[in-house]
Parts: sequence; structure tokens; C-alpha cells
Amino acid sequence: MNASAALVKGINDLPKVMLVSDDGARAEIYLHGGHLTSWVHADGAERLFLSSTSLFGPETAIRGGVPVIFPQFAGRGPLSKHGFARTAAWELLETQLDPPTVSFRLVDSAATRQVWPHAFKAVLTVTILARQLELSLEISNPGPDAFSFTAALHTYLRTPHIGSTMIEGLSGLPYLDSTAGDRPARQPEADLSFKGEVDRIYLDAPSALAVRTPDRRLAVESAGFPDVVVWNPWREKGAALSDLEPEGYRHMVCLEAAVIGRPVALQPGESWRGVQRLLA
Repeated sequence: MNASAALVKGINDLPKVMLVSDDGARAEIYLHGGHLTSWVHADGAERLFLSSTSLFGPETAIRGGVPVIFPQFAGRGPLSKHGFARTAAWELLETQLDPPTVSFRLVDSAATRQVWPHAFKAVLTVTILARQLELSLEISNPGPDAFSFTAALHTYLRTPHIGSTMIEGLSGLPYLDSTAGDRPARQPEADLSFKGEVDRIYLDAPSALAVRTPDRRLAVESAGFPDVVVWNPWREKGAALSDLEPEGYRHMVCLEAAVIGRPVALQPGESWRGVQRLLA
């Protein structure tokens, strides 16, 4: 199979890029939100969760895949939840085939400056490497004034069943429990399992973690993102999400590379870059 990159129409005619590697792995990225919605491994298995009831509209965030969170994580600031990047129209910047790579760009506009008065440039790059997926987010400050931001790659991973899913690498680490108003806590168990709602921010987390299910293990690495968010809404909160399919919580876990605890501050002319890799 030959590597390829093509701009095509996706759901509701929204444009997306289909990226294919020579080993058969493929990825799909929408210009709406710069949103990666699918990564099919060379073995033919989809590794990302995408809700079948997700709304694909110009003003709506896509439920699943990898939403780009910028310039604000969750409700931790004056902007709408998770900022504006995940619902903005990104520009296709560049594609290449060795390795298969596609880049998208988002820059400030009159609409963004109404809610966040800063000049910025964001570049998202998606690369399919040998049996792995790499996402890079770079934020630059081309303007005359300094700004600070928080960000995340809000990665929804597909799992056969959340009850048999484990997160490796967080043993003994402190976290903020978002289900209890950011109450500080510490993980006692060696591997994190799921028996109810989990919404945790691990500050200064390890750069190498893994998601383990009975039939496979997925390594998750990061660089530049000091924090990690783990989220599953469980039954009650999942049912309250109109764009999450019934019982969808059973087949997803979010393991998010993030920068939250210490916002990134950029002086004029400076830039920052964070990377997340999924290795199967």
C-alpha cells in the first residue's frame, strides 16, 4: 500500500484529511477544530473512541477523538469551557508522505480577539510513524504583548470495556479530584482501575504511561506537557451528555496530555511545543 494524504468531505460535508501510511495505518483529521477523529492501527483496529451521536457542526465540539484544548482548560478561566480552538475552523497548512504527516494552523481573528485579546499562532501536526501516532501542538506569540494559556490534547481512547481497563504509571502520585471540587488526593493503587466516575488532574505526571486491557497494551508518551488528565464520566454523567451514545462511557477512557497547573507564559516572539505519542 502506498502512503497518501487527501482532503475529502466528511460528516455533514465538513472537510477532513485522510492520512494513510504504507503499512495500512490511517488517520482522519477534520479542519473543524483541527480534530483527529480516527487512528486505525496497521493491524486494522481503531484505537480512538468517537461517539456515534457526536454532532458535527460549525459551532459544536466533536465528542471523541482528540479535541485540541486551547487557550483554557475546562472552566479554569473566563472563557467558555475548554476554550475556542476545538470549535474553530483550522487551515490545512502542509502534508508530506515520508513519514505521512499533516499540519494545520489556527491564528487569531476578530472573533477570537473578542474573547481573548491576544495575537497567536497554533500549529497542530499529526504524524503516522511505525506502529505509532504522534500529535504535536505548537503555540507561538507573534504579537507585541505577553500572554499565558493552558492546553491539552483531550485524547479519547477506545477500550473493550471500561471495567477491565487499567492505567499504568500513576502509582502513589498526587492528583486533584475534579469530582470533589479539586480536592487533593493520592492514588494508593499500583494501577488505576475504574469502578465509577473518574476525573483527575495529575500534576507533574510521568511522561510515559500505558493503558492496559485484557487483549492489548497501548503506551502513551508525552513531552512538553507536564500534567495528565484521566476522565471517564461513568453511567449517570455519561447519560446526561446528549452527544455521547447510550452506554458509550463503557468503551472510552480519556488520557490527556495537558499543561494546567502552571500555565505557559509566552513573551513576544516566544513559542511552546507539546507532544503526545500513542504506541501500540
